[in-house]
Amino acid sequence: MITLGHTYTLEVTKLMDFGVYLNAGNLGSVLLPNKHAPSGLAPGDSLRVFLYLDSEDRPVATTQRPRAQVGQFAYLQVLASTDVGAFLDWGLDKDVLVPFSEQHRPMEVGRSYLVYLYLNEVDGRITASSKIDKFLDDDAPHEFEAKQPVKLIIANSTELGFKAIINHSHWGVLYKNDVHQRLSFGQSIRGYIRRVRPDGKIDLSLQGGQETRDKYASVIVDYLREQGGFAPVHDKSDPQVISKLFGMSKGAFKKAIGGLYKQRIIAIEKGGIRLIDGDK
Repeated sequence: MITLGHTYTLEVTKLMDFGVYLNAGNLGSVLLPNKHAPSGLAPGDSLRVFLYLDSEDRPVATTQRPRAQVGQFAYLQVLASTDVGAFLDWGLDKDVLVPFSEQHRPMEVGRSYLVYLYLNEVDGRITASSKIDKFLDDDAPHEFEAKQPVKLIIANSTELGFKAIINHSHWGVLYKNDVHQRLSFGQSIRGYIRRVRPDGKIDLSLQGGQETRDKYASVIVDYLREQGGFAPVHDKSDPQVISKLFGMSKGAFKKAIGGLYKQRIIAIEKGGIRLIDGDK
């Protein structure tokens, strides 16, 4: 079933002076205005469009790409505040509304907020809310497993580290000791499931899989080449020194140099690590 607030590939059915009509299945024929329609369209052609309600509550299509769709979270900037709420820039000509009742705290023009997009049951319009907790249910079943790559949105910081939204559906935690790069509120970033705890809570990591290990190995080799082939660091070095030099945890460093040693790319000496001559 086709629903508002999502992107679909639809077929052109009719050309008009003011735009083209698309077959939107259960929603019927939907207009794509000329200003958003590519030139040269003909009946039978297909194109990717986003569906929403226009100012007269009619389903309408656009080829513009919103920063988020219904059922997703996004970090959006407030463009205006009116007597009905705040309007946010989400990438379309028509801004999205956050009613006062859906504002976690009063929103200020020019500032950005993490919001969730949903269909308002009263009028069917796409609406945003900054009361994000009510759209995340940690008790809801999931199929996440260790080492699984996921999409994260950094939501806030805690004493433990950072809370992040996983794949627009669940909360997870990135621990301070595992973060070796600057993270900002609302940032979208690739991460990994570190483990699912017995209570169902999810621990996260920014490191995971062979791809990450290869990246860290390349960072170490590049650094060694820049330093003439030797670096006075090893598996007993202070974690803060390793993090400052290479931007990775001590555990990731040890795994990376272990792999490089097995491939005979480096030698591990008492005072540090050294590139084998053929790799300088």
